[in-house]
Amino acid sequence: MKIEILKELNAERAARRPVIVVTDTTSGEQRLVKARDIAADPLRAELSKQLRMGKSGNVEVAGKKLFLNVYAPTAKLVIVGAVHISQALAPLARALDYDVTIVDPRTAFASPERFPDVPLIAEWPDVALPPLNVDHYTAFVAVTHDPKIDDPALLHAFAKDCFYIGALGSRKTHAKRAERLRAQGASEADIARVHAPIGLDIGAVSPSEIAVSIMAEITAQLRLPPKEKEQAA
Repeated sequence: MKIEILKELNAERAARRPVIVVTDTTSGEQRLVKARDIAADPLRAELSKQLRMGKSGNVEVAGKKLFLNVYAPTAKLVIVGAVHISQALAPLARALDYDVTIVDPRTAFASPERFPDVPLIAEWPDVALPPLNVDHYTAFVAVTHDPKIDDPALLHAFAKDCFYIGALGSRKTHAKRAERLRAQGASEADIARVHAPIGLDIGAVSPSEIAVSIMAEITAQLRLPPKEKEQAA
């Protein structure tokens, strides 16, 4: 790999921006494609597919055999609320290689005994969230049922363009939440991004089943093409 490509690759990875190195396996010629440039690239369909899967792979286009080396950031999951659902969701997400952090200012809930081996931040969202560097490769889940905690957390997720934003509560609860968020400056586009009621509709009842439905919805948002995402919602 040429030093220029390596430097550019390292810079993109350090900034947690996905990038793909395209190698012609016959000639050895290489080029780097940044995520923001994929839509205009001749290989956009192939590049988009591999990036969604988060995996490198071989493709053949116009008689050329190419290897697409995908460098995607490790996905994060920020859970606001150290509740029963979170106790099931955190280990499930970690098993899927997410970096998981739980935020809850209520120290009676956010205890190491309830969440062994999971980073806990027992602070209010305005203190806890900025150092986490929430970004587009972050799934964000708000499950406290407390507007004083969930609402400012959701506003932070909007500002950071998280790829998934979900909030616990019925449609009636979410309608009231939407009114509060609008009053605090959230746009209709922001509110439309919130998956609420949270999780895929699989008839989940227990905290563990709800955790499965949430993780399935997050996976669909990360991996499926746009049209299929809409069908899964």
